[in-house]
Amino acid sequence: MSTATAARAPHEPFGELLRQWRGLRRVSQLDLALTAGVSTRHLSFVETGRAKPSRRLVLLLGEHLEVPLRERNRLLLAAGYAPVYTETSLDAPELAVARQAVRRLLTAHLPFPAVAVDRGWNLVEGNASVTMLLSGVSPELLRPPMNVLRVTLHPDGMAPMIVNLGEWRAHLLGRLRREVAATGDERLVALLEELRGYPCEQQVPEVELPAPGDIVVPLRLRGAAGEELSFFSTVATFGTPLDITLAELSIEAFYPADEATGRAVTAWQA
Repeated sequence: MSTATAARAPHEPFGELLRQWRGLRRVSQLDLALTAGVSTRHLSFVETGRAKPSRRLVLLLGEHLEVPLRERNRLLLAAGYAPVYTETSLDAPELAVARQAVRRLLTAHLPFPAVAVDRGWNLVEGNASVTMLLSGVSPELLRPPMNVLRVTLHPDGMAPMIVNLGEWRAHLLGRLRREVAATGDERLVALLEELRGYPCEQQVPEVELPAPGDIVVPLRLRGAAGEELSFFSTVATFGTPLDITLAELSIEAFYPADEATGRAVTAWQA
């Protein structure tokens, strides 16, 4: 069922929310006014509450500040307008074509693992090879909604199997920090704090620096037979989403980083 998100209006007035987004994007009032094609004086009045923004201006400012669709609805609500961006269940008929596209991508990536996750890093769907990565993970962590980051870094999850846990942890926490900065999502802030509290006996680098010959940060796993499997990943998103569900969906596909891993995954799949 497709509905516009109509979560209760935020306590902050529109001007305060706009100022917060300018701060997150490090955009001055002057630069935003020039980009949006409005006077600095009018934008100042909007931020201080002395002027009410038009619906068009709210959408324009959200576009120029690259505010996620979910938060653009919050801006509209704060300004006194109805939300315009829908949040449709992936199982709804309206998203049937998109759902088929996601499943085709996941299936086509076999025999290698691939997952589709939402903005909160909860698993939406995965292909059959994902189970290869989850051997030994506590069943408690696999219960829906299964959070991919929690499963990866939790001591009862994949963490004991990750050979380069410190390096991979730094990589994932760095990605999550960037998403917090991009979205301002309090749920992601809470998830980041939770993950930071997980134990890690390895050194966690503050900055990702390549070793000689490195071109990506690999995920190095200890297989069931004691062998080491090495993967790198790519992330795909919908190019022009106008629905919140699609805008927040991403597909991460894992590829073998060496020939031995490719042979081991193919043999496991067979």
